[in-house]
Amino acid sequence: MTDDRKPIANPLVVLREEFDDWAILFDPDTGNAFGLNPVGVFVWKLLDGEHAVVDIVREIHGGMEDVSPEAHSHIDLFVQDLIKQGLAGYEIQTPMNAGMMEYME
Repeated sequence: MTDDRKPIANPLVVLREEFDDWAILFDPDTGNAFGLNPVGVFVWKLLDGEHAVVDIVREIHGGMEDVSPEAHSHIDLFVQDLIKQGLAGYEIQTPMNAGMMEYME
């Protein structure tokens, strides 16, 4: 079964890109900082609520060379870890909160 949910980055989290294509994510709510390699930065920029994990993997295959056969599994685990850390989530629309975002753990 494929997961068609489309993760979205927590808009409060700050992405600071460095000159070498690496970056730091900073969560002002917790004070935690996380280092991202260039692939992590690429994935982060696609957490826009428009791309499911399968779409992100497709973009990686189209934009990078020597992509691992396990890319889907690695990207899925990375996104799930971001969600557990509160750095990303899924938009949930119900009649009571239409248009609001909740970050699920």
